Amino acid sequence: MKRRFTFNTLVMVYSVVVLVALATWVVPGGEYRREVKDGKTLVVPGSFTPGESNPQGVGAVLAAPVKGFVDAALIIAFLFIIGGAFMVVQKTGAIAVSLQRMALAFARKPHLQKYFIPVTMTLFALGGGIFGMTEETMPFVLIFIPLALSLGYDSLVGTAIPFLGAAAGFAGSVFNPFTVGIAQHIAELPVYSGYEYRIVIWVLSTASMITFVMLYAAKIKKSPEASPVFALDQSREQAQPQEGEEQRLTMPHRLVLGAFLLTLILLVYGVLQHGWYITEIAALFLALGLVAGPLGRLTLTQSAEAFKDGARDMVGVALIIGCARAILVVATDGKVIDVLLYSVANVITRFHPIVASQAMFVAQGIINFFVHSGSGQAALTMPVMAPLADVVGISRQTAVLAFQFGEGWINPILPTSGVTMGVLGLAGISWEKWFRWMLPVQVYFFILALILLIPPFLFHYH
Repeated sequence: MKRRFTFNTLVMVYSVVVLVALATWVVPGGEYRREVKDGKTLVVPGSFTPGESNPQGVGAVLAAPVKGFVDAALIIAFLFIIGGAFMVVQKTGAIAVSLQRMALAFARKPHLQKYFIPVTMTLFALGGGIFGMTEETMPFVLIFIPLALSLGYDSLVGTAIPFLGAAAGFAGSVFNPFTVGIAQHIAELPVYSGYEYRIVIWVLSTASMITFVMLYAAKIKKSPEASPVFALDQSREQAQPQEGEEQRLTMPHRLVLGAFLLTLILLVYGVLQHGWYITEIAALFLALGLVAGPLGRLTLTQSAEAFKDGARDMVGVALIIGCARAILVVATDGKVIDVLLYSVANVITRFHPIVASQAMFVAQGIINFFVHSGSGQAALTMPVMAPLADVVGISRQTAVLAFQFGEGWINPILPTSGVTMGVLGLAGISWEKWFRWMLPVQVYFFILALILLIPPFLFHYH
């Protein structure tokens, strides 16, 4: 009997750690000089110096996940708190009852359901394109999965609405301060200049992603068993709304939902007005977990046990995120990150300007495999890519665009991305299934990026 090949995501990610460590034994060492400018640590263009290699041995490979946990402590703590808080809210029954009522409302007015995916994904795309919404999508995954299931879709649709919606907007960012803003500042361009072409890109990116999700959702609506996560969805407690008498929304349910809605409003307000990030958002959801139990008439013991159950579900993804960050730890300690950047820069200079801009995009995608912070990747690559753009005959604005594509459209499929693995961990979807499902649209967006990098050369995008 032929056995189908499968793999474990944690094993795969840690295998990459080992491979990168082995590479440090054969790849020559080297570093760029760095300087602090406006509070950012930037590489100095033209300062690359070959040096002694720093091979990473068994001890380094074993210590790297520990260092990775420390580096990724914020996002791991964020996941534990989000998972725990949502389990408390779910334990009150407020979400299950409200989803059943919402599903029945859509059943009574089916003409409204066709607007559900495009409207919600557009809202998340606006968040991704304007203020760089990425980590902030995690709490919404736990909302949209049961909602999508109640409407006859699957967990992939529920995950895609917030996560891929924001990713589409992020790749076509118009005013994202964490990618476009920082990259343009480093490239010595007026901040947010060239926004007209990025608006076109945002529209194309968002429309394409919505179309992909809607076509898939329509397919699953007709044949639920065709879903790659059909068995998973069958086991979920809130899979389909049960037929029969509509459940009553009690006062405790209403209070919990009110607290939940207030939390989401404060989340958006805090991010937009006060620049909240992971720490503040995690604290906000911890507060939700603390108040939801008493409002939903759970005892302190029931609330605590529910919180522990929700946090426990995040252990597997926390291990994956720690190992994923370990890849960067080994690559940095082994001094291969700068060598990679220097090597791709040398290769790019050999190409025609259009091909050079496309090669920049590919290079940014490769570097993104190791460095997932948009601002961190900008600080690492843009000091090199901006002057390189001058040499190969393309505008610095185009170099920023190549960085934007490499950071945006490639991230949702990378197993080394803490946000991607965090989202999949919350959704309970294996990376293998996600990769197979995402591969066609990933190929489409890769080709789209290559095409969208041609017009900037033709109309002198400055």
